[in-house]
Amino acid sequence: MLRQPGGLLVEINDGTRDYNAEHYRVSFFYDLCKGAIDRVAFALAHELEGRGATVVSLTPGWLRSEAMLDAYQVSEANWRNAIERQPHFAITETPHFVGRAVAALAQDPQRARWHGQSLSSGGLAKVYGFTDLDGSQPDAWRYVVEVQDAGKPADVTGYR
Repeated sequence: MLRQPGGLLVEINDGTRDYNAEHYRVSFFYDLCKGAIDRVAFALAHELEGRGATVVSLTPGWLRSEAMLDAYQVSEANWRNAIERQPHFAITETPHFVGRAVAALAQDPQRARWHGQSLSSGGLAKVYGFTDLDGSQPDAWRYVVEVQDAGKPADVTGYR
């Protein structure tokens, strides 16, 4: 990171800094870990300030990982079947989406504008224009706050 200026260090988290600061996350240790990852990115950003590197904390939305697909007993081909059991599963995204966020950051010659920030795949999709495999741009963290946590019925209109 120091020998060749322009490097990108991405800490992957679950939840944005703002969300995690205001919401208890599952259990003591899980919550502590979410805050710690953000602090790692925050501290590294300070340590590397002025050294030509960019450090960010990046969170996917509700990740449709292999573990989540297994938990809902679905596959990527039929993942929408899980919506019957968990309506908010409609906002999930593939791991490819956050990967595309990292790729967009890596290709951005002005990526230093993000230095020290907490970012989300959905937020970066709006800036860089990339999509998930289905062509959508799920904005899960906005959805979680405005719909799921607000107790509203699942509706991804305007969030996907």
